[in-house]
Amino acid sequence: IYIEGTLPVGGLSSSAAVILTYLNAVCIANDIQITRPEIISNAIWAERNYIGVNVGKLDQSCEVYCRKNGLLFLDTLDDSNEIIPVSSNMKPFEIMIVFGGKERQLAGSAYNTRVDECKAAAYALQAYAGMDYGNYKDTYLRNVPIGVYLQYKDRLPENWRKRAEHFYGERQRDGIKAWKKGDIEEFGQLMFQSGRSSIELYETGSDNLRDLQDIFENTDGIYGGRFSGAGFNGSSIALINPDKKEEIADKVRKEYIKRHPNLEKDFAIYFVNTADGVKL
Repeated sequence: IYIEGTLPVGGLSSSAAVILTYLNAVCIANDIQITRPEIISNAIWAERNYIGVNVGKLDQSCEVYCRKNGLLFLDTLDDSNEIIPVSSNMKPFEIMIVFGGKERQLAGSAYNTRVDECKAAAYALQAYAGMDYGNYKDTYLRNVPIGVYLQYKDRLPENWRKRAEHFYGERQRDGIKAWKKGDIEEFGQLMFQSGRSSIELYETGSDNLRDLQDIFENTDGIYGGRFSGAGFNGSSIALINPDKKEEIADKVRKEYIKRHPNLEKDFAIYFVNTADGVKL
């Protein structure tokens, strides 16, 4: 297979995107019919077993299920999903993608360690609470009620507790409610909170993207933002007021390059809108 394209470098769900593209092309070339859940599960298998990154299914699912002018609600436990349209009373917004200048690399990063820490926290909490538990690899914090966490969290090693705290905090951020109301400011604040929690509790993100988070939080016209995924280099994303995008881009660039002058040549800002996922 030969691939050619004009997409910018940056690491925004990039491995998932290219794997889905491979799979879709192979299916088209060989007249193979494939369902959306099947292409997602095959892409996850390739990422985990060939590339060696113990990913979940978020990136792959987004790139298959997403639709233009809608927010994807996805439950990764049962794969149920829903497209929630942009509210008629929502203020205009655009998506800003900022490539920090260093390509993302999850393989060999602390990403797999974070996955194991979450599983370890869940396994320990189930044991403390006398819950039934099975194989370690099939253990998830999703299976542990927040009440169990609150009761036994002080028994966990600090790192495991912080990873669990991040998980339960993320679950309590009701972005769906804000989106349905058309409250882009509230939705943006939840993005900021998610990014800050990823830095302080999940302890991910590279130095440059953590700096970019600080800049986002202190730039007028940015409703909300955070680094993409675990943030081990790659890109950050933000929802912005389109009327202020020139001022936003100017400030973000100047503040970032001031802190990371060595990345000026590769640093890039893109403004994009929503789009449909892969067409099978």
